[in-house]
Amino acid sequence: MAKLKKAFFCRSCGYESAKWVGKCPACGEWNTLVEEVVGKESSRTTSFAPARGSNRPVPVHEIERQAFTRTDLANGEVNRVLGGGLVQGSIILLGGEPGIGKSTLSLQLALKAAGLKTLYVSGEESPHQIKMRAERIGIVNEACYIYSETNLENIITQITQHGPDLVVIDSIQTIYTETIDSSPGSVSQIRESAALLQKYAKQTGTSIIVIGHITKDGIIAGPKILEHIVDVVLQFEGDNNNIYRILRSIKNRFGATFEIGVFEMRGEGLIEVDNPSEILLSHYDEPLSGIAVGAAVDGARSYLIETQALVSTAAYGTPQRSATGFDSRRLNMLLAVLEKRIGLKMYQKDVFLNFAGGFKISDTGLDMSVIAAILSSYFDRPVDRETCFAGEIGLSGEVRPAPRSEQRIGEAARLGFRRIVVSGYLRKSLPKPPKGIEVVYINKLEELGRIVFGVSGPVE
Repeated sequence: MAKLKKAFFCRSCGYESAKWVGKCPACGEWNTLVEEVVGKESSRTTSFAPARGSNRPVPVHEIERQAFTRTDLANGEVNRVLGGGLVQGSIILLGGEPGIGKSTLSLQLALKAAGLKTLYVSGEESPHQIKMRAERIGIVNEACYIYSETNLENIITQITQHGPDLVVIDSIQTIYTETIDSSPGSVSQIRESAALLQKYAKQTGTSIIVIGHITKDGIIAGPKILEHIVDVVLQFEGDNNNIYRILRSIKNRFGATFEIGVFEMRGEGLIEVDNPSEILLSHYDEPLSGIAVGAAVDGARSYLIETQALVSTAAYGTPQRSATGFDSRRLNMLLAVLEKRIGLKMYQKDVFLNFAGGFKISDTGLDMSVIAAILSSYFDRPVDRETCFAGEIGLSGEVRPAPRSEQRIGEAARLGFRRIVVSGYLRKSLPKPPKGIEVVYINKLEELGRIVFGVSGPVE
């Protein structure tokens, strides 16, 4: 008689262990390992007889190139992130924080994909709840079917009967298969359900979007193999207190992973933002200190963003350092460079940094705009409105070139800025700038004061 084979899996990261341990060796979480059945032990030995099937190794030069068929989802931002549209037979994993808009975006794709027969499978909401959201979004696709079910075998049966072009599974953590004796959401259930969906998608050419929950650390819940099984992994980012959302590609077998999509959350759903620079730049009646505009690049997309800084005298012995949307460790590094290279007494100052729109920025090319905003607030002098910045600051105070500087300059010129400050190392490599914008080159941080304030250097 075959014996059941069991193992212990971490509910947080999917780590597998032969025995129970209190602390997961992979993610460090406590009391997250649970025992699950992974298979049956068999006494049969593996045969190594030659395979008699038609499948055989083929030289790479003999393989015919296959063109992927892409489908327009009637959503420019999603099409951009996917690399030009939805590939037939692909399986996509969409993750994000609770309430960020994963279900709303997926239902929008199912409703507004005109010409596509879609099936929206919900394991979390009733058809009446989905109907309310669909009316708010606006029903366009009459060939969109709603199905509330958690049993994978029943779901595949309905998919086979209806033959949709696109299937949405909301969410993989609520789906279970009868072939595994464990509860929905367990590591083995998620792994097996995803594998069966992936097999069905490849065999039938049906495209499937799978929504996944995330852990408190921000990673997609379940085993790491879940991300390996699917073709595309999309991460939906944003602050629930802010109206803007970013759709980012983490993995894409059919395209690049450097594209992002920007959306605005409204009452009628997620609205595409074609030009992020327009929403990230504020317009004031009079110049204000502590504000500088930086030219940023996220993936292949360039945009201008407003950097806001506030520098005030520290009321306590230890000055405060607060950065919203920016790496606080990098902020501390830039403040140390200011103190060492220019002589500003930053150890006596509280510094608060913020980016407009609630965006989270990891682009080092915004270092110069951060420094400009801090200098502006420190001396309470506004920065020229028609000047923006793009450059990375090194520990010795040198200004290094920002990646894709030519693209940043083009975006600044398109939005009507008359001057952009970049690294002097680009003087020979950059082509002629667009008409109407002046490119100012600086090599050292000390030169930034002359650019910001129009003097030889910042003085108290």
